[in-house]
Amino acid sequence: MATSPPRFDEAFAAQFAALLAWRRDVRRFRRDALPDGLVERLLAQAELSPSVGHSQPWRWVRVTDAGQRQAARDSFERCNADALADYEGERARLYAELKLEGLREAPEQIAVFCDHSTAQGHGLGRKTMPEMLDYSVVAAITQFWLAARVQGVGVGWVSILEPEVVREALGAPPAWKLIAWLCVGWPEAESEVPELVKAGWESGKVR
Repeated sequence: MATSPPRFDEAFAAQFAALLAWRRDVRRFRRDALPDGLVERLLAQAELSPSVGHSQPWRWVRVTDAGQRQAARDSFERCNADALADYEGERARLYAELKLEGLREAPEQIAVFCDHSTAQGHGLGRKTMPEMLDYSVVAAITQFWLAARVQGVGVGWVSILEPEVVREALGAPPAWKLIAWLCVGWPEAESEVPELVKAGWESGKVR
């Protein structure tokens, strides 16, 4: 029997708008663990995301090994120092004061890869735009982020990393491209104002 599609009312629309506004990039986490099974449920919801040719190229690696986490922290420290050296004056001072990761505090950490060797989807939609595989993974990450926020869980996307160093540290196949390192856990505090706006790094969206 066919299932009738849901109808989303004005109350739901208002809550969804609030969800979008309160989805923030979290850097400051509590250290207490998330409930058993919650991350698995969030990943299942993330995998409802669209993907080019239904290729579903996302590969989630939950990183629990202390040595692998340390490798990511070491990579961040190197990249962050290089990034700081690119700035001068007041901008350098602001950058040095930013907290840009939760690699020490977040109880859950997930490396997200795009599998460029996947045969799923039979190449549909990516012959002329192969980057659509990567974009498909980004869409799934966004869906994970929103699903997490519904549960009060914070997510922080760390991009100041050496992708190949991280891939090798995790033993991922060469065809897997690192898209994100996600720090996941209960946020120390919640705000609808982006962290970089509060820190004075940026003023907000350009209209």
